Order: sequence, then C-alpha cells, then structure tokens
Amino acid sequence: MVEPLDVGVLSLQVAIAGTLLEGVRRRDPAAVVNAAVSLGAAFLPLALGVGLSLEFGEVGPVLSLWIGVAGFLHCLGMLGLYESVPWWDHVTHTVSAALVAALVYAGVLVGARQSPHVPPGPLTVGGATVLSTLAIGVFWELVELVARDVGESLDVEPVLVHYGWRDTALDLGFDAVGALAVVLLDVRSFVPLAEAFPGATTALLAWTTGIVVVGSALMALVALLGG
Repeated sequence: MVEPLDVGVLSLQVAIAGTLLEGVRRRDPAAVVNAAVSLGAAFLPLALGVGLSLEFGEVGPVLSLWIGVAGFLHCLGMLGLYESVPWWDHVTHTVSAALVAALVYAGVLVGARQSPHVPPGPLTVGGATVLSTLAIGVFWELVELVARDVGESLDVEPVLVHYGWRDTALDLGFDAVGALAVVLLDVRSFVPLAEAFPGATTALLAWTTGIVVVGSALMALVALLGG
C-alpha cells in the first residue's frame, strides 16, 4: 500500500526536477545549480538509508517531505519568485529554519540526556535550539555574501544572491520565527532518529557547531577584506 507521505515526497522530487529542467531551458546557471542541490538533498535520506543501511523508520518520509518542501520553495524563488513576490523569501526562510530547528531540537534533547553537565530543561533546550538555528542562519547569509563577491570577481553569475543587509536582517528574523515555532510547539518529529544514533547525533552537533563558528569567522574576514 502506497502511503500518502510517500506520494507527497515523490511529487516534490518530481516538482524539483521540473524546476531543474526549467532552469536548463532558461539557461540560468544559478537556478540549475540550486535545483540540482535541492534535488540531491531531497534524495539524501533515501541515499543514506540504502548506502549506510540506516533504518529511518517512519521518520524518513517526514524528513524527505520537509526537505522537499523547503527545496521546492527555494527553487521556485530562484526562478523569479524571490524578485516578483516580496514575501516569498520570508516563507522559504521560515520553512527552512523550522527544518533546521527541528533537527537541532531533536539533537539537543537527546544530547542533554546523555550529558550530566547539561540540564535537560525546556529553557536550556529551547534556547540552544534557537541560538543554534540563528547561528546557522548567519552562516548561510555569509555564504550568500561570499558567493556574490566571488561571482563578481570572476565576472560570472553567482549561484546564490545576497540582497543587502536589510534583507539579511529580515531573513534572520524569519529564521527566528521558524525556530521559535518548533520550540513552542515542541516538534519532536526527529527525536526517534536522534535516539537511535545518540553517539552520532552528539558528534554531529559538535562538528556542525565548530564548522558554523569557524566558517562564519573566516567568511566574515573574507568579506571584510574584500570590502
């Protein structure tokens, strides 16, 4: 029996593939690259499950669906909706940040249970989730800024677009909205997955934190040096 979630996941994967073809038709490198990355991300849970023999269980379709929704919204934005629909970027950031926050929330909940030094209270877990999501949001904004600068220096169209500091502030504001929604609604969709791999979850959180902090510092330095 085909589950509705599976139908939704497949539909989104096909839709993202459609935006990839549309990007090719328009000869739009930025749209093509973003659609290709989004399509790869949409298949990531399936690829990890097959390649590493991981059992995602009921979490897998939910994760794939959420990734697919976020990716499809972004792909449509790259095809022109970011410019033509003023609020489209806000919706995309909220959905994407909520996905990141839900994954972080699950990791922090499980990590707090494993560590005697971290109180597993709602304020600690919620605060860590919101702050981590915002840190990842800052990292992403810096990636966009550096991508723009690299594109300009090479005289090629950047694969990501930075619209200015006002837009960055709005993006981070809606990132916070997505993270707060996850915390306040106590979204535990990915807790079973984190509980199944507690050691890997803790290590992934630590590595992600390090990459985000160090990467943000380096990109900020590059941006400052580049004017």
